[in-house]
Amino acid sequence: MYLSSLLAVSEKTTETVKWISVVAVIALLGVIALIGFARKKTFDAKQVAFAGVCVAMSFTLAVLKVSPVQYGGSITLASFVPILIYAYVFGLADGLLVGLIHGLLNFIEDPYILTPATFLFDYLLAFASVGVMGLFGKMKRKERGCLPLVLGCIAVFTLRFCAHLCSGAIFFMQDAVWVDFPAWATANAFVYSFIYQCVYVPADALIATAVVIALCKTGVLDTLSKLMRPKNA
Repeated sequence: MYLSSLLAVSEKTTETVKWISVVAVIALLGVIALIGFARKKTFDAKQVAFAGVCVAMSFTLAVLKVSPVQYGGSITLASFVPILIYAYVFGLADGLLVGLIHGLLNFIEDPYILTPATFLFDYLLAFASVGVMGLFGKMKRKERGCLPLVLGCIAVFTLRFCAHLCSGAIFFMQDAVWVDFPAWATANAFVYSFIYQCVYVPADALIATAVVIALCKTGVLDTLSKLMRPKNA
């Protein structure tokens, strides 16, 4: 009975936040324009076009997934890679905005939350973490060098893991769902959430990092970077 009431709350909250997120996407476009004005920088057609392409590619790759856990979370076909490359080329702020847009689109496509806090952690902070890759784009690297990008992937997915961890802890504190884990794991919501996230986040991170390394070693990443960067960069 308690579980039924929680799921009913979840459906109601999800429907509400679904419409809120649509408004948030529109608001984000306004934020992009505001940031550009504040920095006295215009977003050229190339930058906007690549943002659209990268988000579209990430969104498409996110559809190709395996879900080893029942209540949210999946292993995708390197869905973070296109927006990671965008953040690497264009920097922290632009990567942050692209990550937020990608997160909101994922929520609109398949919305499910228990509380507004889980929406914040799972769909905003977890996806916004991709912007951190922009910090590693400033590191010097040799042609076909991988170290800055590998470090960037580690940083991004560590932050993403922490966001999902907090969301899961909040979720499981409500006694919403408990799958068949040992008693020591289910005794604490934080420990349970940690184990739950370990089922899929590290695997998704390894796939994305492997693809990034492959792109580095084959020279594809350097070609893409040169193509994407503005001429005056």
